[in-house]
Amino acid sequence: MRYFIRLSYNGAPFCGWQIQKNGQTIQQILQDALSTLLKEVVEVIGAGRTDTGVNAINYYAHAEISPAGATQLRGRSKEKFIYKLNAILPHQIKVFGIYKMHPAAHARFDAVSRTYKYFITTSPNPFNSQFTHFVKCRNLDIELMNQAAQQLLGTQDFSSLQKVGSDNKTTICTVTEAFWSPFKSPAPFSKMERGKDFVFTVTADHFLRNMVRAMVGSLLEVGTGKRPAEWIAQMLRQKDRCSAGGSVPGNALFLTDIKYPYKIY
Repeated sequence: MRYFIRLSYNGAPFCGWQIQKNGQTIQQILQDALSTLLKEVVEVIGAGRTDTGVNAINYYAHAEISPAGATQLRGRSKEKFIYKLNAILPHQIKVFGIYKMHPAAHARFDAVSRTYKYFITTSPNPFNSQFTHFVKCRNLDIELMNQAAQQLLGTQDFSSLQKVGSDNKTTICTVTEAFWSPFKSPAPFSKMERGKDFVFTVTADHFLRNMVRAMVGSLLEVGTGKRPAEWIAQMLRQKDRCSAGGSVPGNALFLTDIKYPYKIY
């Protein structure tokens, strides 16, 4: 029986989503916790792999659970099961829901779009540094960065923005939105200097490895005056990672939304 699992995680202490030989990953920890509770081997497939340190909100994964194990996921028993599961998981990972799905439903291949957000600040703040990237530029040109971001829209080859050595089957992605906007820090941090915090939002049918972090790094080249806005289109045409900007740190990146062509709950 196939189930979707909805969870969020703080990626700081983990080596990304996907299981690796060396280092803790979210996928491995979730599999181990489910296997322990259900007393059967459970394999978890995620909606996509996030890099080391990257965070996720309302992330989806699916797992095949035997009829015997599924008895714990019926009625009020499911609430108790999720409570026990979260008690086993480290505090940086929290499961919010488990939903029975069609046998062919696939958390990764059925996803029609994914949205990422990247948070930056140009004003040093000791309270939000865990989830924002400090950019040392008082006159960051957000308007010009938004002009440059428009060149990322549409169906294009994003080879210039993928991690070297990636094994993607295709480097063609369709980006449907890409823009910068101000964001307000939550209380009590909102009392800090205002107008210095910005978030980049990007949605696409799928993403290449390191793609969003390289996007942000390239757009910051424009915003800090190192490159003109039209350089983004030129960079994409070169299909060479060396032609793009550097990758920004993963701590400020969040996978915030995954859409499917059917209802999950």
